[in-house]
Amino acid sequence: MKVLHIYKDYYPVIGGIENHVRALAEAQARRGHDVTVLVTNRGRATVRQEMNRVQVIKAGRLATVASTPLSLALPRELCSLQADVLHVHSPYPVGEAAAWLWGQRRPTVISYHSDVVRQRRILALYAPALRRVLRAARRIIVTSPQVAATSPFLGPVAGKCRLVPLGIDTSRFLAVDPAQVATLQERLGQPLLLFVGRLRYYKGLQYLLRALVDLPGVHLAVAGTGPMGAEWKGLAGSLGLADRVTWLGDVADDDLPACYAAADLLVLPACERSEAFGLVQVEAMAAGRPVVSTELGTGTSFVNQHGETGLVVPPRDPQAIAWACRDLLADPDLRRHLGAQARRRALAEFGLERMVQRVEEVYEEAVCKA
Repeated sequence: MKVLHIYKDYYPVIGGIENHVRALAEAQARRGHDVTVLVTNRGRATVRQEMNRVQVIKAGRLATVASTPLSLALPRELCSLQADVLHVHSPYPVGEAAAWLWGQRRPTVISYHSDVVRQRRILALYAPALRRVLRAARRIIVTSPQVAATSPFLGPVAGKCRLVPLGIDTSRFLAVDPAQVATLQERLGQPLLLFVGRLRYYKGLQYLLRALVDLPGVHLAVAGTGPMGAEWKGLAGSLGLADRVTWLGDVADDDLPACYAAADLLVLPACERSEAFGLVQVEAMAAGRPVVSTELGTGTSFVNQHGETGLVVPPRDPQAIAWACRDLLADPDLRRHLGAQARRRALAEFGLERMVQRVEEVYEEAVCKA
């Protein structure tokens, strides 16, 4: 099957959706599909390259407005490409509109990763087009029941929605080098909380930093970079946390499993619905680590289940985060119990091959639909 994925960015750009598109595309290529990814380039030139059996086309970009790359080259490339299925990853209005306007002769599947949250003025203008795009799609993939139930755009097209949770290569997190873990623990301090993710406004790291004030002797490692980095580093300094927070920057994929293994638990203090799934939770769970996350009405609490794989607390509440972390750090038996259940859930529900198989079943529905 010829599959064409459409989104705004691709590796080496790092982000939740970018990582998902790469993992899915490469897994599909390994299963014998002819896979192309159409995204935008950071420059004005269009670039073509093959990466791990995936043809990657980065269309020239004119500008970026409100986190949305603008590209006239992307729809031109789309018109010239053959595909049995167009797989559009939303939110990206340019890609969605291009697939709707120029790709309707081919079956279209939309992965609805999240609502547009911050750019409300743009959404108000784009909402009518988005509704048309969703109506025109053959099938819509949602990553959690919560997103399907709470999104204002998915209710009218509920009959087209199919649940396909995100998945990862869980085997990477099952065994790590003990010497590497011990070195990290000595460097980062113990007990250790871990945050992994792009440093963006909706990640809520400021609330975790404020919680750390009420957790004397506890250390925090932050893996990731992003636009909020300087502000959050300044906040850590003003709170007197400079000696208890280590900023790791972007951590290589090969080094991430050891980071999870070195930590006592992962904290995802997300504060806005832009955090629709929290794939880092699956990574931590596969590593056998419990998770502290926030209840946003999105997939974060579908992945991390309160009392089963970790603890779920209200968003924007440093005291609640501190309480949850304190309870888990004080009870090693509870951490081990939740961590073991977390690993079982990750292996059973969020494996890469299971996700790919589910996506293929959605493709078959879309292609066969009259």
